[in-house]
Amino acid sequence: MIYHSGLDSPSPGVPALSQTAWHIGLMSGTSMDGIDAALLRTDGVTLAAFGPALTLPYELALRLRIRACLNEGAGKQGGGDAPALSRDLAAAHAVAVQVLLDQAGLAAADIAWLGFHGHTLLHRPAAGRTWQTGDGALLAKLTGIDVVADFRSADVAMGGQGAPLVPLYHSALARYTQLPPPLLVLNLGGVGNVTYIGGEREADLIAFDTGPGNALIDDWMQQRTGKPQDEGGAMAAKGQVQADRLARLLDHAYFSAPPPKSLDRNDFTAQAVEGLSTEDGAATLAAFTAASVARGLGHLPQRPLRCLVCGGGRHNATLMKLLTRHLDMPVEAVEAVGWNGDHLEAEAFAYLAARAVRGLPLSLPGTTGVRLPVSGGRLYRA
Repeated sequence: MIYHSGLDSPSPGVPALSQTAWHIGLMSGTSMDGIDAALLRTDGVTLAAFGPALTLPYELALRLRIRACLNEGAGKQGGGDAPALSRDLAAAHAVAVQVLLDQAGLAAADIAWLGFHGHTLLHRPAAGRTWQTGDGALLAKLTGIDVVADFRSADVAMGGQGAPLVPLYHSALARYTQLPPPLLVLNLGGVGNVTYIGGEREADLIAFDTGPGNALIDDWMQQRTGKPQDEGGAMAAKGQVQADRLARLLDHAYFSAPPPKSLDRNDFTAQAVEGLSTEDGAATLAAFTAASVARGLGHLPQRPLRCLVCGGGRHNATLMKLLTRHLDMPVEAVEAVGWNGDHLEAEAFAYLAARAVRGLPLSLPGTTGVRLPVSGGRLYRA
């Protein structure tokens, strides 16, 4: 199989495959709630050990700056507050790294690489554009650890969607826990995405964004109540799903388009529920998330045996009930099989960093639509 690497090579000094080492993965998701950091011992193929993980919440001022850059991202890439935000995000991630090292009783010298996703401000793969802000060089300097960043650009340059990137890690976890295929892993962050694991081969992986995850619900709650989310789905549980509004939301060409496909956080809005009560709006948006996942099942070659859910959406009890109803299969949080649902994406970028420095693929034709398996990443030395 031919692999294209975004790095110049497997990087000099990389241990031989099967020599596992500690890596730290860092993720700032579309929910903008904070930085997830996780320790993983891996060689980029096998999983050897799982270390501590944490979430460092963003200060409100930094969260508001991220949101402001999101709103202007399409037209001002690199402009406005973006350069300062890139530096400040790196500094905030450096703090998360140090807190995690202290928690684990490790030093910087014990870590092989940091996998630094940064924060996505713009994702327009059809236009060949994806923008994850965060100064990788500064992060390496502040932590004293080599950093792998810019995971998506090589895939987009090769004709891929640049997302989702976690499927190979989902597959590694399924092997580690010996889960039988076909299996569906659903990540409910700001955007929803699924990984279909049809068998042992990489070619059996299918992945795509399903539609909004928590983003519209969070935006609705922020607008109506000043709270960042519908805690536990309590507001949606008090409301009634408005069928006409739901039908309007689902009447979008994205859902019938075949995968691979991906979304920007702002591709959908809550405009269709304007005028509803806070409760009915939350209920309708939660139903929209669940129904959009169900629409995605039509793109799979075989019905999965079960659906495992990671990301913040699994804490929304109303949304989980709606998923069970719409998918008509067992739907469980990933903790049911021993996975860490709050920090799974951070673990994934530790895993992908180990793969990137060896030139192993981060994405596949079935996961992003890239023309051939592609590696990626940019390495910043400490």
